[in-house]
Amino acid sequence: MKRLLLPISFLYYIVLFLRHKLYDWNILKSKSYDIPNICVGNLNFGGTGKTPHIEYLTNLLSEKYNIAILSRGYGRDTKGFILADESHSHHDIGDEPLQYFKKFKDVKVAVDENRCEGVEHLLKEENPPQVILLDDAYQHRKIKPGLNVLLTDYYNLYSNSHLFPAGDLRDIKKAAQRADIIVATKSPNVITPYYRRDVEGSLKLLPHQKIFYSYIEYLDFKPLSKASHEVDIKEAKTALILCGIANTYSLEDYIKRKYNTVSTVKFSDHHNFTKKDVDTIIEKYNSLIGKSKVIITTEKDAMRLMNSSFLNRFDDIPVFVLPIKIKFHKEEGTSFDDEILNYINNSLK
Repeated sequence: MKRLLLPISFLYYIVLFLRHKLYDWNILKSKSYDIPNICVGNLNFGGTGKTPHIEYLTNLLSEKYNIAILSRGYGRDTKGFILADESHSHHDIGDEPLQYFKKFKDVKVAVDENRCEGVEHLLKEENPPQVILLDDAYQHRKIKPGLNVLLTDYYNLYSNSHLFPAGDLRDIKKAAQRADIIVATKSPNVITPYYRRDVEGSLKLLPHQKIFYSYIEYLDFKPLSKASHEVDIKEAKTALILCGIANTYSLEDYIKRKYNTVSTVKFSDHHNFTKKDVDTIIEKYNSLIGKSKVIITTEKDAMRLMNSSFLNRFDDIPVFVLPIKIKFHKEEGTSFDDEILNYINNSLK
């Protein structure tokens, strides 16, 4: 099937290649800004961990600088610039920006499909940011970031993938040359020098590029439904994973190591839950054998469940959220932090 799709991928490649060349030749214009701005993106259709890496940078920078997060707001029902406030739901700003807003109360979170206009709106705000994090703006060539951080899944390197529809790449591999920092995400907790050489050989890093390896750390479960406050999740034997994210393998692997029986109900990335979906989820939960059973979902999915009209349907079902954060290997975290802070400090001089 993949071979049949390769001709279409080749046509897609030509379109993307020409588009990039128009920007490289300055026929299409890119705009840069004096304010430090860091783009975190990928070449794939999701699944590389942009959200926890944006959160990592937010935690790193928010105590030192007045920062803002600017996202497209994928999946929202609105258009244009919106600065998040308490009145907004995922329908207004998207699930990931809503997650940022809920977590970081002292950080401005905004959405705009036109990143340049978004930056200019933020700079006009009272108490404008000193640093802007551009969430998923790698393909948005209208803006020229001060620092490009490119993420790639350790187990699904962009160098080993094909363009859509034969593969999961949304951009050509050559676009990786614009990256200043490359992070191999979702890596094992221990990586031997042999596997590092294998990854770096596959990616064919340029002299100016630096690579780091991050991995996921799963945090304590958080109750979401009413029933979850009355249940000790440590005593559960059976888990139903509810997720609408691009890549589920690491989540499923983690849950399967903790519970005797695990089932999964999957939806597409950023999926808005419907009544039929909820019926399916509850039916699947009820079909699981035993009484010590729970539903486990992700933070991003929780944003959509919390703001749906169906959350009360789960009042009698223990639903828990599994938060995550990313960590870097050994001394790499310090080196990664130094790269980010040095860029900002040099930009602010």
